[in-house]
Parts: sequence; C-alpha cells; structure tokens
Amino acid sequence: MNGRFDILIMNGIINHMGVTWQHVREVMQYDLQGKIVVPGLFDMHVHFREPGQTHKEDISSGALAAAYGGVTGVLCMPNTTPPLDNAEVIKDNAAKSNGNIVDVYTSACATVGRAGERISSIKSLHEAGALAITDDGSPIAGDEMMRDVLTAAAEFNLTVIQHCEIMSITDGGIINDGVVSRKLGVKGIPNASESKIIERDIELTKQIKGARYHVQHISTKEAVKLVRKAKAEGVKVTAEVCPHHFTLIDEAILEYGTNAKMNPPLRTKEDVEEILLGIKDGTIDAICTDHAPHSEDEKKLPLDKAPFGIVGLETSVGLTYTNLVEKGIISLDEMVMKMSVNPRRILGLPDIKITEGEKANLTILDLKEEWVVDSSKFHSKSKNTPYNGWKLKGKAIGIVNNYKHLINI
Repeated sequence: MNGRFDILIMNGIINHMGVTWQHVREVMQYDLQGKIVVPGLFDMHVHFREPGQTHKEDISSGALAAAYGGVTGVLCMPNTTPPLDNAEVIKDNAAKSNGNIVDVYTSACATVGRAGERISSIKSLHEAGALAITDDGSPIAGDEMMRDVLTAAAEFNLTVIQHCEIMSITDGGIINDGVVSRKLGVKGIPNASESKIIERDIELTKQIKGARYHVQHISTKEAVKLVRKAKAEGVKVTAEVCPHHFTLIDEAILEYGTNAKMNPPLRTKEDVEEILLGIKDGTIDAICTDHAPHSEDEKKLPLDKAPFGIVGLETSVGLTYTNLVEKGIISLDEMVMKMSVNPRRILGLPDIKITEGEKANLTILDLKEEWVVDSSKFHSKSKNTPYNGWKLKGKAIGIVNNYKHLINI
C-alpha cells in the first residue's frame, strides 16, 4: 500500500492506518514526516560467527548491527565452529536468538563438516528450523554430491545456496586475476572459477524435479549471463549480489588494501557493468551483504594472509540507494523488492503486509539524509570496511519488529 499515512501500532500489531488517529492520545509518537516506511529489510547472507569466533561477532552484536542498518531479518551462514551440520547446534543458536528485535534465521550445512564427502541429514536440519542448505565458504564440488543435495532439499522445498567457486581453478588466488594481481605479483582468481560451477549447477537443477538453486554473491559478467539464460528457460534459479560487487572494482585493493579483499574478489569494470544490467533487468533477485566480520589484527596481516570479507549491514542501504536508486538503475520499489520481498520469497518466508491487523515488521528510511560512513560508530564488533569516509545518501533510521522498536532520530 503506497500513500501517506499515520500508522498506529498497538501491542506489535498495526491497529490503524489513516490521515490521523486523534482518538488515541496516550501513545508514544514519532514524527516521521518526509520519511519512508517499507516492509522490514532482509539480508539473506550474513556471518554472525557464533559458535566459535565470537570475538569477531556474535548473534547479539550482529543483530544490533542489522537493526541499525534497517534490517529486521537475516539468514546466518553455517560455516561456524563447529559448523551448523546437526540439529542440536541449530536449535542452540535459535534459542540464543529468541526475543531479539531482528529475526535471526539460519541455513544449514549441505555436507557433514562442510567437507563435501557425506550429505547432511537434510530432514533433521529442516525440522530444526534451517531455511536453506549451503556449504557457504566451500562449494559443493562433486557432481553426484550436488545432485544428491539438490534432490534431498527439493523434498522439503528448500533452496540450495551455492558458494560458486571451483577450487582447482582458484588454486590459491587471493584477488581478481588481471592487471592488479599482476602489478602486485600475487596469484589471481579467474572468472571461470565462478562461472564454470554455476554452469554445471544449472544443468543439474534442470534435471531434478522441484530443485531450487541460488547463486551467492555473484561477481562476474559470465555468471550473470548464465543466470539470465537459465531464467529464460524456466529453471528455478535465483541470484544475489553484494554492494561491494556493484560499487568497487579490483583496483580498490590498491587503495583499501585488505579491506577490499573478499571472496569472490572484486572484479573489473566490465563485470560491474553486467552486474548493474542484471540488477536492472531482474536477473539478480536480491541484494545482501555477505557481512563478514574480522578483527583489526587479522585484517592488518599481509594481503596473502589476511582473511577474506568485510562487514556490510550498516552501509547496505546507503550504498544501494546512492548507487542504484539515485542513479536511476532501479526504482525505490525495486530496491525494496530486492532487499525485503525477494529474499523472503526465495527462503519460503511469508510476505510482509503493511496493513491493519498485521504484525508490524517495518523499516524506516530517510532518503534525504546525506551522511558519511564512520566505522568507529558501527554496532558490529568488527570494523573491516573499505567504505569508511564515503559520503552516502539514504539511511535507515529505525525498525519495528517482534513487538519492539528501535527509532534512531
């Protein structure tokens, strides 16, 4: 529902929407004139590092970063220590998430220990609450294993989320294979490392009834074209992209060092142009962050030793609005589709309805606010970002969810 309304929320439920509701007086009021209220944003690719590496992030701090980034729901990846490959670990994390203003969902490992040798118990993982199946951080490499995972996941209508990388092609590479890698004298990661496995996975998905396949953090022009072609053929394939893959190219490593080191790596201008086209034409369904917290000490290591990844929850809205909506690549409605509606649909979650009688799950945006990224003010435990000091337009100023609210005005 588009329009200008007062919204009365009582006990977490949208009680009334209209021009005014003067019949209710003793309520907490927020003047949101000029602000935009949208269905709560959802990030379907985050790492909260619990269990095992809570010095970088935990469920509580990660959810707080999400809330201040305008995100009311997240999907956590299972490459924790121990990995989320059994029902008990998933239930334990779910218990730690109870009562949070942010809905913290989890994916589960496709293979035991993410080792690619033995399929996990998809049934028990599903029953424990896993929303998707993935070995994120590691590809499901073997053809037969991927076939088995797609088949088992389809039985429960679960999406298989793939970290798209052929390790033999990557072969120890640390940044994009190109001019910059040669200039620095380091091993590069070719585009084929991503595109070749997507090509194989699409063919397998075609063969398995009910299979649902999702491409993580797409980064190459070849991959975008493969997904576009598969969709045209009716294959159940979806794809996500991170802001760093449509705002930066591999030359950023020269300026930002290890804070521009991620996997898949930043690519070339030609790759970014195809990604932007894929965002515009609907080939790419979702915008997420791959929020990957690391300590300052880790990111201070030499380029070949430092871990991959950056934090992204608190910059995603500004980067997306500034670089996509303000530049006319997509509309605000399309931004909301890619940051709220589509991720939930991919994961089988219900749509959020902003209407009377529905539970309030809302994100409040100030699209006129111009601000400068200050990583020292991040609510994440980690500050590893290349965007510190960037000037952005558009910011989340609050969320309402789970009978709670956080309004930052």
